Amino acid sequence: MSTLLVPYYEHPSVRPAEWEAIVEAAPRLYGVVLNPASGPGERPDAAFAEVAERLRGRDVRVLGYADTDYGRRPRAEVVRDLARYRDWYGVDGAFFDQVTSGLGDFGYYQRLATSAWGAGCTTIALNHGAPPHPAYARLADVLVTFEGTWETYRRLRPAPFAVGRTRQCHLVHGVPPGAPVGDLARTRGATIHCAVPGEGAHPWGTLPHALQAG
Repeated sequence: MSTLLVPYYEHPSVRPAEWEAIVEAAPRLYGVVLNPASGPGERPDAAFAEVAERLRGRDVRVLGYADTDYGRRPRAEVVRDLARYRDWYGVDGAFFDQVTSGLGDFGYYQRLATSAWGAGCTTIALNHGAPPHPAYARLADVLVTFEGTWETYRRLRPAPFAVGRTRQCHLVHGVPPGAPVGDLARTRGATIHCAVPGEGAHPWGTLPHALQAG
């Protein structure tokens, strides 16, 4: 079973070797999050289009990144992002970031999921960063139920969280080499994960340890 979801937010022309490593790791990948400009940008980017095509050619899910600002971003803007990802990069799905965890905004995300399905998305990932209300499992194939630092993650107490067939994902940054993130993720119910060494405001500009040579 493919276990790695890779959010790698660097331009292919600047980091070609890293993107090559991602493409070559295709059999191990659940998917890759495409994020040209904190979204699809204002115009197509040929370098990202080429990477997306290569990944799809290796049967890797390509998910378009879209920020929802915890339900505050107008739904029409998010839907526009999805249309651009589909038209410019042929993405297979959507990775919605900054998703609320409570039921107060559930209707917003339910309508957004309906729009994503209508736009041809076959995979929806919701990044709550913490366990959300279980109702969100009805909207997503993947729920990100943890995003944070290794220091926080290694002290995290496992808590029961049943989401049926929906898969859980843990995204961990500031991870030292050899840290058993994959093992911990599995014991905590997450069958998908990503562990990167990056820290600070832009940790997802570093490759997962599992894809680094040496």
